[in-house]
Formats: sequence, structure tokens, C-alpha cells
Amino acid sequence: MKYYIIAGEASGDMHAANLMKQLKQRDTDAFFRVWGGDKMQAETNEMVRHFKDSSFMGIFNVLWNIRTIKKNFTLCENDIMTFKPDVLILIDNSGFNLRIAKYVRLSKLPTRIYYYILPQAWAWKQKRVHTIHQWCHRVFAILPFEKEFYKSYGYDVDYVGHPILDVMEQRKPSLLGSDELRKEFNLSEKPIIALLPGSRKQEIKTKLPAMLKVVKHFPDYQFVIAGSETIDLSFYKTYLDTDVKIIFSRTYDILNNATAALVTSGTATLETALFRVPQVVCYKPGYVTYHLLSGIVKIKYICMVNLILDRMAVQELIESDLNEKRMVKELNLILEGDRRVQILKDYDELEVKMGGPGASSRTAELMWEDISR
Repeated sequence: MKYYIIAGEASGDMHAANLMKQLKQRDTDAFFRVWGGDKMQAETNEMVRHFKDSSFMGIFNVLWNIRTIKKNFTLCENDIMTFKPDVLILIDNSGFNLRIAKYVRLSKLPTRIYYYILPQAWAWKQKRVHTIHQWCHRVFAILPFEKEFYKSYGYDVDYVGHPILDVMEQRKPSLLGSDELRKEFNLSEKPIIALLPGSRKQEIKTKLPAMLKVVKHFPDYQFVIAGSETIDLSFYKTYLDTDVKIIFSRTYDILNNATAALVTSGTATLETALFRVPQVVCYKPGYVTYHLLSGIVKIKYICMVNLILDRMAVQELIESDLNEKRMVKELNLILEGDRRVQILKDYDELEVKMGGPGASSRTAELMWEDISR
């Protein structure tokens, strides 16, 4: 089978790569052509474009790069028509992927279209559920509440569990302990507070400066930035004026040894919780963007942990609340005492709700059964 896969950022790249490994086990003739990142590139036959050259975040960033985005649409559409895949797999990245799904469906190619890691229609633009089902043959949900959400619109989806559990299961045997981490990266003996400012430049630009303001208030701790492999060190150095370590491509090793964390909203909040690290969630889209979104977003929480548990288990600091005073206060609360104990109890419940590893395998099996009919 010929597979065409599109992922738009780091977590999608990771989950797509694991899915590709599972598909290879079932389809010995699998041939992959992809848009993605380094992990997908390691599994693919042909790479079309790296997402660092095609992924743009935020309303104004998208508008600024509209010409590049349009060129990418055209390139992708033409490339698919030339390649003529048997299967098109779309990973998150709804702004780009839904247009491609529509194009392929209307092109009359006999391509099966699957959506894995669904757009957050439950948060905003809820009518996208109709669009997704109109242009895709089958969709695969990774969050426990998504199945019920789609059912409320009359659609059935396959709930496969969250693939982050697969990634963590794979990494556990090779995770560095505290002594190993300190020795390899020349860290001190102080407890670690992890800073996870995101994997995109726009996220880092808006979150990291705010996070760094709290460093001086915690002299008994050392702060370590989990750097993204897709971002150059020089970009981080623009914001570093304190003695803070930055370690690239070792987020799980850092979390495995962290006492607490400041985390950008997104998949990282879930990863932090699964490593049982109490956290404060940071979200700062910008004043105009925030007020535009506040009128259309339909959810009570922005953090995945809180969404799954349906309560404010971890503190969210949004826009103006993401300030030095509040961050210091909330960080102090989770370093010790009752608040920390309660968060760890909530994490226990989260693990139960998410089930166990195997999402990549379950998804690949369902896809293979479908295309083998």
C-alpha cells in the first residue's frame, strides 16, 4: 500500500512515526511519503517537506505567512495527485489537513482518508465535526471524552486511547536517573523545576520570558528548560539573561527528575502529569488573539489534564494572569504541602481514565482491517 501522511508539529511527528512502525508490521509492502518531522523522516521512504518550513501558529502569524501557506497547499495537492496514495492519514493540524482531505475526496481518487488525533472541535468551531466526517472515511479519537462529543452530533468514532502512553512506555527503560542527568549536563544538586515553553517559536516567544521572571524567587532550586530540537539555541539565547540550563531533546529525562514544572498549554501538560510532576499551566496567546478566542472557545479549561478530569486539577494562568506575582504564588503552592498532595491524587485518577499503552497498535490494526477489506 502507498501511504501519504501529514503532521504539522512535534507531537504529531512523534505519534505518526509510531503509527508508521505499527503499519509496517501489518503491511510488509508499505511505502510512505510524508510531511512531518525528524521522527517521521526516520521511518519514511520519501519526505516532501519538514514541518518547520510549513507550520505557522497564531492568527497573525498565519496571516503574515499566507503566501507560503497557499504555496504549501498547492504543492501538497499536486504531490498527492502525482503520488496517488492508497491511504491518506491526517494528523491533527486541522487548518491544513481538512482542506487537503476535501481536495482528495473531491478529486475522485480511490484514496481512503483517515484522521488520527482529531482537531479540537470540542473547544471551538464545533461544526467541524460535520466537515471531518464529510471528507474523511474514518476518524480515530485519542481523548476519552471525544467519543461522546462526536456521538452527540450523530457520528461514531473509534476511541483508541492516547498515543503519548506508547511513547512513554518506549522511553521508560532508557530514562536518565537524577545522578546521570546531573553528570551528563553538569547540573547542580538542587531540586529541578522544569520549564516547558513549547516547541514553536511563537510559543517560546510569549511564554519563556514570563517563566524566567520567577527564577530569582527560588534560589534553592535550579531551573532547566526543555529545549525543542526544531529550534536553534540562538533563538533561546535571545531570552536568557539568567543562569538557567537548557537541554535539548530530553524533555522526558527532565520531567523524570523534576520536582515541579511551568508548562505551556498543550500535550506537554499531559506528559508532565503522567510523569507525576505538579505543574502550573501557562497560556498567553496575546491580548487581541485572547479576546478574539474568548468569544468562540466553548470549553471550561485549556489544560488537557483538567479537560479529561473535568475539573481544575492544575492551575491555569491565562493571558494577564500569567504574571510574575501569580506564577511565584502558584509555584510555591505545588512545591510542598496540601496542594501538591492533591495534584498527585488527581494524577492517579487521570491515569485510570486514560487506560494503558497501545493506541498506535490499535489504530494501525483498525486501519489495516479497513483497507484490507
